[in-house]
Amino acid sequence: MANITVDWEPQPRQETFLESCGLAHPFTQQNPSPAEADVIGYGGAAGGGKSDAMLLIGIIAGLTYPGAKVGYFRRTYSQLEGPGGAIMRSHELMNEWAKWNGTKRRWTLPTSSILEFCYCDNEKDVHNYQSSQFDIICFDEGTQFTKFQYRYMITRNRATVDYDSFNPFMAIGTNPGGPGHQWFKKQFVDIGPEEEVHEIEINGETEKHIFIPAHLSDNEILQERDPNYRSKLASQGEVIAKQLLEGDWDSFEGQYFTEWTRNIHTVKPFEIPSYWKKFRSLDYGLDCTACYWHAVDPQGKIYTYRELWQPDLNLREAAERIMELTPPTEREEITYTVASPDLWNRRQDTGLSGVEIMYKKQREMKRGNLNLTKADNRRVPGWRAMKTYIEVFEDDSQGQENSRLTANWVIFNDNKKLIESIPALLHDDNNANDISDEPHWATHAPESCRYMVMSRPPAESLTEEQKREKKRRRKKRVSPRSDVTNY
Repeated sequence: MANITVDWEPQPRQETFLESCGLAHPFTQQNPSPAEADVIGYGGAAGGGKSDAMLLIGIIAGLTYPGAKVGYFRRTYSQLEGPGGAIMRSHELMNEWAKWNGTKRRWTLPTSSILEFCYCDNEKDVHNYQSSQFDIICFDEGTQFTKFQYRYMITRNRATVDYDSFNPFMAIGTNPGGPGHQWFKKQFVDIGPEEEVHEIEINGETEKHIFIPAHLSDNEILQERDPNYRSKLASQGEVIAKQLLEGDWDSFEGQYFTEWTRNIHTVKPFEIPSYWKKFRSLDYGLDCTACYWHAVDPQGKIYTYRELWQPDLNLREAAERIMELTPPTEREEITYTVASPDLWNRRQDTGLSGVEIMYKKQREMKRGNLNLTKADNRRVPGWRAMKTYIEVFEDDSQGQENSRLTANWVIFNDNKKLIESIPALLHDDNNANDISDEPHWATHAPESCRYMVMSRPPAESLTEEQKREKKRRRKKRVSPRSDVTNY
């Protein structure tokens, strides 16, 4: 086979995505390798270069593994064929060296590999592929597909070629929103830290998933070609703008904490200094125990660094898990555990309060002290306090050139249930200042953290004018006044 040149170079995030697929070797000068996961998610914000990366999967795999069969899917045929669609783009990249069959919407590569363009307009259309086998399946704009379409088509993802460096996989490029938003978010975004392989259980079987985020800022070519594209996205409604411009999977209509932004409010875990104040918050119910460990830095910023979220624990079991999860080095450092007031009510079956039952288990274990204290249980003031703590502000304390967006409360990114719960909370239909009891699973972790913020001094909430004045004073304070003395 003659040498084939494809006029395409990956941008950094596209290369990271292709690496996760085991197909970055034309650009890294390394050998091809098996995909890192069974299903690889890619994208987030609009304009991240997803569609091109999906096409290159088919091209690189088809040239690397002779005989491979790759299916490139969109929800409708018009999305494939229209201006800027995958078929038109594929002709720009492949017309000089591959053979096109317009009837079958299929490229045949010199290696006898196939890149076929497919669609599933309705759910029943998946049965058109009942006898098909694809070594690789690419879903472009994956959240336009239903969960049923996605899960059915993954049964068509199986090996037709045999190479040591190849395993079948599915790749999904997408933005937030659409009918598949929730299933994609749950199976790729909420599973844990980005760019790490996670094993998840689906219908009793284990699959490996990974999510590679991409943003408009990653696509330098598009920004040079259309410098107004960002402003077009920003001009949409708040929810749509956050989804398409920021790749925000946590924004939707009716959301209570619209301030929430995952890449601002979550941080990678680090070792908490021993001199920081530490405490716990606890919301207990037989349906779920939600306990969180918090630390306060010298500036008063709160870091939530450990999570216990477990259903079906009785009071003794809950006390045991809290004590087990508190390492010996922290037992004397935890100053208190603020807990739901109903723990002080006496149980009819034992005549003991929940607090007494938990303290009895503590004495048996001899592993530190629970230090339970009754929480301020006011709902609306508590939710308002949480809003104040997660209000985003610009921190330029290290100088304007090093400024960044942050909040007075951030969460370690391995606290999965808390991170999943906060953006899922809805306004109550009868009281817009309160939170709905549905979805109920999402209320436990935030209830615990509501007790946490109510146990702390109020966070400073400034008007826009006050923010500008504070920023002006800080800039004046940190900016050098003389080129000679730097004062």
